[in-house]
Amino acid sequence: MNKLKENTGNLEKSPVIQHTKQHFVILDGLRGVAALAVVVFHFMEWIYAPDSGKNFIGHGFLAVDFFFCLSGFVIGYAYDDRLGKMGIMGFFKARLIRLHPLVMLGSVLGLLALLFDPFAPYAGQYGTGKLILLFVCSALLIPFPVMEDRGFNLFGLNAPSWSLFWEYVANIVYALVLCKLSRRYLIVLTVLAAATLCFVSYRAGNLLGGWAGENFWDGGARIAYSFSAGLLIYRSNWIIKNRLGFVGLAALLSLAFVMPHFEWNWVAEALVVLFYFPLLVALGAGSSLSPKLKKLCVFSGKISYPLYMTHYAAIWMFGNYFLSSKPGTTELYLVVSVGTAILIGFAYLVMVGYDIPVRRYLSSKWRQRQE
Repeated sequence: MNKLKENTGNLEKSPVIQHTKQHFVILDGLRGVAALAVVVFHFMEWIYAPDSGKNFIGHGFLAVDFFFCLSGFVIGYAYDDRLGKMGIMGFFKARLIRLHPLVMLGSVLGLLALLFDPFAPYAGQYGTGKLILLFVCSALLIPFPVMEDRGFNLFGLNAPSWSLFWEYVANIVYALVLCKLSRRYLIVLTVLAAATLCFVSYRAGNLLGGWAGENFWDGGARIAYSFSAGLLIYRSNWIIKNRLGFVGLAALLSLAFVMPHFEWNWVAEALVVLFYFPLLVALGAGSSLSPKLKKLCVFSGKISYPLYMTHYAAIWMFGNYFLSSKPGTTELYLVVSVGTAILIGFAYLVMVGYDIPVRRYLSSKWRQRQE
């Protein structure tokens, strides 16, 4: 086992940023792999709908469960021994500074994509008042599943925000309850959450839910287990030393996303979330990293959240292009390949031109008020 204290040197000095920045470089890299899987999955989802069994990355949506598990691990590591000093409100402010700027930007991009989609001109079907309400709910993470043409997504302007909603819920529960919970009771809670997750997977036939009004509570089951499991990994010091490195672990993570659909699909997905992802987190925290790959992991981790929160505006436009133009296979995969590369580049520009400056500004303002 590795000692978590060995990684404290990776913390930044800023009193705000040090509680929100990830500390394990390989885990950062794996987060980027998962974010990329989500983007490709969303492209392929349009192409292969409704027969998702033909989608080569048909389980890409499980990347969200991996995010949740990572989040539990990292939140425990970053805040378990600091929450008492900074206070609950300080914790909430730190999390808002870390997460909400991109929630806002994702909402803006979603609105612009709706109004100016070249493949589906806006016909004014929602009206100014409803558009404003949709945007406000999206920007404030208030579920508002009313857009029928978008599958009644909780957040029609930026569908991936559903997982951020549950991330916020988990952060609130952590600050009010989980941070005070002993390891014994955390184990009990995790086991109960595991049972709930299995029930949800069995009832729905998969673990895809959480993004729409009709499967809203499935998202709660998904984060309840994975966040608790990640937190339990940290508190139990389940850090497994290994030499798999970033490449090996990225390959293992990718296997979960490209595994085929099975007759007992709900069992396979539940097993991946219950055991495989926590194992990968423990391995990622304890694996050695080649110096040559460190920059790649850092870059991958930094753009993961901007990529995740900004890509869906383009996905809606791609879907309308796919339905209206009916492109051939060669053109389709060229568009997907180039589109994915452009989205990665755009995520980088968002990171350096918006996310980092805004968070730096907000952190500075917070520090000034504390002085």
